[in-house]
Amino acid sequence: MPFIRTHVSKSTSQQQRQAIVEGIHQALVSSIGMPQDELFNLVSSYEAEDFFYSRSFNGVTRSDKLVVIDISLRRGRSDAMKRDLYAHIAENLAVNAGVAKADVFIFMHENDYSDWSTGNGKFAMALVQQVAAG
Repeated sequence: MPFIRTHVSKSTSQQQRQAIVEGIHQALVSSIGMPQDELFNLVSSYEAEDFFYSRSFNGVTRSDKLVVIDISLRRGRSDAMKRDLYAHIAENLAVNAGVAKADVFIFMHENDYSDWSTGNGKFAMALVQQVAAG
């Protein structure tokens, strides 16, 4: 289950925020096989004067509308799957949310089942073990 934190410029409309969330979610579903009902995306906004970043890092020309996507998920995806995911996110946001591909900045944190509790204070590993035993 990925947990996403998406950071957008404060000027980003609610409609565009929704399109960004949907674009990220659909890329996760199609690229890494995430179940459709695993949607957890916390969107926050930043003021231009509070976010300092290079507008030319790695030869990419960025605007003042950078969208930062921080993905936490269980480890195990190949580099090829991650490349596909990143490409699909950028494409979805460009087509459906009007975000320039150069303004899509993604980073990922991988962890294990033991690093999650997804509800009721239960250790996620226990839920996985229950499924395997059933």
